[in-house]
Amino acid sequence: MVNNRNKTNQIFGKKGERFCRHSSSIRVTGDTLMPSGNVPNTIAPSANKSNGATRLWLRGLLQSRVCLLPTWRGWAFLLLLASFFVFVLGRQLCAFLSINDPIPGGVLVVEGWVPPYGAREALAEFHRHPYLGIYVTGEPIEEDNPYIGFRNYADFTVAKMTQMGAPAESLHAVPGPFVGKDRTYSMAATLKKRLEADGVSTAKINVVSIGPHSRRSRLLYQLAFGPHSQIGMMGIPDREFDSSHWWKSSAGVRTVVGETIAYLYARFIFRPPSP
Repeated sequence: MVNNRNKTNQIFGKKGERFCRHSSSIRVTGDTLMPSGNVPNTIAPSANKSNGATRLWLRGLLQSRVCLLPTWRGWAFLLLLASFFVFVLGRQLCAFLSINDPIPGGVLVVEGWVPPYGAREALAEFHRHPYLGIYVTGEPIEEDNPYIGFRNYADFTVAKMTQMGAPAESLHAVPGPFVGKDRTYSMAATLKKRLEADGVSTAKINVVSIGPHSRRSRLLYQLAFGPHSQIGMMGIPDREFDSSHWWKSSAGVRTVVGETIAYLYARFIFRPPSP
């Protein structure tokens, strides 16, 4: 019995066994001789055990992962936060779109679709400052339009401004082709070609538009004329709705929301066609 105990002490004392003073666990070095018999594997987990975070399906083509989703309190907070931003930013949305930043002088441009009060404001601007002329853009008029006596909105608005007292020698109709989309840019590109053909300077272009459409018009005219032209904008307030409370009328919601989408498209998606 004594001989066996001595052998055991030799095995676990001289061959690398070290006892931790503060624990009953054993640290085993590489040269430790382990006794024969079944020893439970408590050193490392099984390599095949899944951690539960990712699981593969269909031979690795798909995988499932654990993700975090808001509770009902979280959804309520997000809804409250979104409502706050809509309320604060939405009140200023119409003012953001309806810019009024004119550059007097140069060429005065009137978008042919503007209502009579917009044409009247353009004529007043023409009398306030010296301009090289009034150029009215416009696309073809639809066949079922009540203004069927005119072939395009440019001719129609020129006729209106003539009746208002605009000098005929200063009025120039610039009709554009029919296009299914990007009409404002197409009208601006057509005007640029006309001014260059007539030898008129394009250094200063002052555009007259209506309400929330004005910011998009300035952006597209700048793209059409390039960096060497200064584009001013006269944004005439839209009389169909109260711009300070645009969300209280169907006309205001339809106009502001539609122009917001159109402006985002023009700003981030639209690319001018190659010349």
